[in-house]
Amino acid sequence: MKKQNGALLAKGRLLGVQFDTLFTDDLYFRISKHAIDMAERLKGILSDAGFPFLLESPTNQQFVVLDNATMERLKKDVGFGFWETVDEDHTAVRFATSWSTTEKELDKLQELLK
Repeated sequence: MKKQNGALLAKGRLLGVQFDTLFTDDLYFRISKHAIDMAERLKGILSDAGFPFLLESPTNQQFVVLDNATMERLKKDVGFGFWETVDEDHTAVRFATSWSTTEKELDKLQELLK
């Protein structure tokens, strides 16, 4: 019953094949390098603009504390997610980069923060 309704994969080895492929010849690290590089640039942009970080993240996700006025202004042009309320004037948000993040998008964010 579980197999017929998709709750249990009939061929669990198919998931294993994907992971085996990702961890062969550093493929996982090579395909994620761009996202991490863009996250490091994003981190620099946010830091240079004077925004504190909620926590230090070595991943493609950056958690920054924005004043609510800046957050509302950025919402119109930049994609990010609510993380938590810090106080009545500040909110922590999550920016995430990916394989498709471009230098141009980060340049635009940098301009918006000036």
